[in-house]
Amino acid sequence: MPTTPTTALCHHNEKQLFYRDKDLVADLIGKRGFTDVMMAQITGRTFKPNELILIDAILVTLMEHGLTPSAIATRLTITSAPEAVQGAMVAGLLNVGGQFLGSMQDCGELLAEVVAHGEERATTIVERLRTQKKLVPGFGHHLHKPDDPRAIALLALAENQGVTGAYVKALNVLAAAVRKAAGKHVTINATGAIAAILAELKVPQVAMRGLSVVARSAGLVAHLVEESERPAGRYIWDLVDKSIPFSPDGQPT
Repeated sequence: MPTTPTTALCHHNEKQLFYRDKDLVADLIGKRGFTDVMMAQITGRTFKPNELILIDAILVTLMEHGLTPSAIATRLTITSAPEAVQGAMVAGLLNVGGQFLGSMQDCGELLAEVVAHGEERATTIVERLRTQKKLVPGFGHHLHKPDDPRAIALLALAENQGVTGAYVKALNVLAAAVRKAAGKHVTINATGAIAAILAELKVPQVAMRGLSVVARSAGLVAHLVEESERPAGRYIWDLVDKSIPFSPDGQPT
């Protein structure tokens, strides 16, 4: 017979509901903040005050970045199906991936590789990705040049809070390898800095992109509210419709 699976996340009875070993009513409501409880629920440990400062800063950083693919998808979905608030949220969150917003998980995996195998692995990683014609996750930005101000602020905050170690060092080593291969300065972007900080905090790699989903959810709620008050979805639709003409042979004009 297969082993019966169990959960360590939640249990309840007629009078109580527990998050792990904490009584929701007696221990959590009105006594601990959302970020504190969220991280305890995700990792199974209580985060220190300086660690929570960093997690809060990361969530604030990822919450909003204007009319990016996630926000556009949410606005267009609510324009098409105004009754589908959940659907509009999901449409936006499906755009959290390796190219936009969610690359901290991919970067975190590379940093773990450098930490495990030594600094020389950074050059190997960059060469491997360049051969595959792939970008190095956590580096470069189409808008923020020469440096991503979010990354600078987050890494400075991590140092101020005493949360720097092997992974922040690995990030800097990888950055040097990226610069050398590119022959020019390439910024560490926000997700690169976040990957290093979350790794220092021992956040599981599988949860890194999940935190970006949590943060961007709040931003998308704001876009839904604004779309109800100052609609842009139809304008975006019309703009795209007019800007991309028909081409019978499928070739760019």
